[in-house]
Amino acid sequence: MSEVLLSHEIPGGAAWSVLIRAGRELRLTALGAGANCSTLLFAAHHPVDRLNVPDTLKAQMSARIRPPMVLMSDRGTALCSVTGSSLDWHDALCGHSCDPHVARFGPSAYTGDRNQWRRSARAGLLGELRKHGRGPADLHACVNFFSKAATSGDPRGSLAFVPGHAADGDWVSLRAELDLLVVLSTSPHPLDPRWAPAAVRAEVSTAPPVGEDDPSRTFRAESARALRAAREVLA
Repeated sequence: MSEVLLSHEIPGGAAWSVLIRAGRELRLTALGAGANCSTLLFAAHHPVDRLNVPDTLKAQMSARIRPPMVLMSDRGTALCSVTGSSLDWHDALCGHSCDPHVARFGPSAYTGDRNQWRRSARAGLLGELRKHGRGPADLHACVNFFSKAATSGDPRGSLAFVPGHAADGDWVSLRAELDLLVVLSTSPHPLDPRWAPAAVRAEVSTAPPVGEDDPSRTFRAESARALRAAREVLA
């Protein structure tokens, strides 16, 4: 049985970061309807390995993140495996929100709004990255866990935000394949027309041993290669 080693509730519209050892599991749980968790991934001890969303999607023939996909680095190395989820769609196309996305909801500042101060995911992610000696150059395409954006059906094939995709209690679990730095923001999805951020609970726990029949290993040949590359890094 898995043992929870760390539990932290990230308020809606806030940011947090955590270092996770290889072999452990990160479970994210939506604590309200419409939650969004913009997520950056970095190999903690290998600066060249960070999440590469285009390669992750292309190698696994997908336009969304779902189990049992592997989230891959620029070098095709597995950073983590999506071991389970209550949802079959997590957005990886739209990126994180920036200040102009938040400005449309009106002016906001800590001096007047205190903890209800509206901040973009970019602002929150940068604040966390600086704690680890990183900065704007380390921002990359993210995964927006709990959010869905799909083609709207117009002639241009535009992406449209799908409201009501996530409910209170929806979850996703990630198994770290390398020692990871995970940076999270709970600001709303950039296409969400509302400012109604929900909290997300992050739990780090032990994970069961991985066998040769692990779903992420057998999902696609590209996934298996990425996991072998991660094992070689750890060796």
